[in-house]
Amino acid sequence: MTIDATALILARAQFAFTVSFHFIFPAFSIGLASYLAVLEGLWLKTGKPLYLDLFKYWLKIFSVAFAMGVVSGIVMSYQFGTNWAVFSDKAGPVIGPLMAYEVLTAFFLEAGFLGVMLFGMNKVGKKLHFAATLMVALGTAVSAFWIISVNSWMQTPVGYEIGANGQFLPGPSWWAIVFNPSFPYRLVHTVIAAYLTTALVVGGVGAWHLLKDKGNAHARKMFSMAMWMAALVAPVQIFVGDLHGLNTLEYQPAKVMAMEGHFESHPDGAPLYLFGIPDQANQRLDYAIGIPKASSLILKHDPNAPLAGLDTIKRADQPPVAIVFWTFRIMVGIGFAMLGLGLWSLFARARGRLYDWRGLHRAAIVMAPMGFVAVIAGWATTEVGRQPFTIYGLLRTADSVSPLSAPAVAVSLAAFAIVYSAVFGVGVWYILRLMASSPHTGEMGVKRTERGPTRTAGITPGPAQGPRERPIDPPTGDA
Repeated sequence: MTIDATALILARAQFAFTVSFHFIFPAFSIGLASYLAVLEGLWLKTGKPLYLDLFKYWLKIFSVAFAMGVVSGIVMSYQFGTNWAVFSDKAGPVIGPLMAYEVLTAFFLEAGFLGVMLFGMNKVGKKLHFAATLMVALGTAVSAFWIISVNSWMQTPVGYEIGANGQFLPGPSWWAIVFNPSFPYRLVHTVIAAYLTTALVVGGVGAWHLLKDKGNAHARKMFSMAMWMAALVAPVQIFVGDLHGLNTLEYQPAKVMAMEGHFESHPDGAPLYLFGIPDQANQRLDYAIGIPKASSLILKHDPNAPLAGLDTIKRADQPPVAIVFWTFRIMVGIGFAMLGLGLWSLFARARGRLYDWRGLHRAAIVMAPMGFVAVIAGWATTEVGRQPFTIYGLLRTADSVSPLSAPAVAVSLAAFAIVYSAVFGVGVWYILRLMASSPHTGEMGVKRTERGPTRTAGITPGPAQGPRERPIDPPTGDA
């Protein structure tokens, strides 16, 4: 099969575009669902209305983010059949069941309890509603489990057999496929990233309202909770990221070489390059600024340990170094900025000035979107670093694409760009508008219309109510 090189590039660009749009919403909803569960649990435990107000405030934002995540995910999945039909055919027997498990477990769990969570607070008991919130939070985590298992298998494929027609078939144990070598590290690293992303958003919103009114009790509480999360979890994320990097060095050494900018091997200890301009054509790092032997110390825990470079990898098997090199540094840089923000908040808390230091509040606002930047940069490092393979070392990206023409892919990419920018631009604008409103006592939560939910079969007339009958759903009722 002859592949149009331009069509391949456009197909990769289209998938990167849709995944980038999609990824920011699950990264937010995973953390926000757990935050909502914590808020409702604290309300039930303490009885303080403030926690209920914050729960209803963030529930409105969660409902919009969750909906956009579902819609963007459905659109993205169709591309496996349209643009990546060869990959779907060859890898379908392995990844198909895993993605089906995600639907049958996580998506059904979320869908089954989401309505109760959004609209049922005044319809069911407090404990049952809390159980529904927990199930939605669990569903987001289970969804991450299956999706990351699929992605990790593509990064570190094990437990498969090659069929007569060249397909990847599951071996005798599905557990080897699900719990592949990179899966535990990638799962923990991704879920913690989602929690930190949410914490930065919550902290940024709290800081925004503190700048306007430092006596706002709701803003003070959300800002305090977010800063605790940044201070305590950011160091854990850095440690987990280090473990993930060591695992990547073992199973995907070329990716780590690109991350580090090591075009040449270092038999007596490799430097940690802080800055440089990769020149892949000439296989060198220009204007390099580094710390001698620090890379060997980090990756091998020995400053004199040898590290192989990209000079040991065939040119055809090398990933695009510039993208991997810079996205990795963006991710790591933001990670340390999160740590710095958390430590700053601890210092302010110890001085009794957490709600008074406007510089800290402004820094939290600047950091509010940085979690999204970090997860996109981390995704780019992981996925671009896997190139030129879709299934690492086994199936090349050029051999995975559908037999499409470049104009056809270009038209669909342009359509995606226009529609996504319009629809999700409006969605993000609405979320920002919700965040701009200050949380207050007596938050109403997600509102229903007077008529209730839309019926897919149309509006069915019900029996007329007599003067003594009590309305089923009072117009002023809010869930």
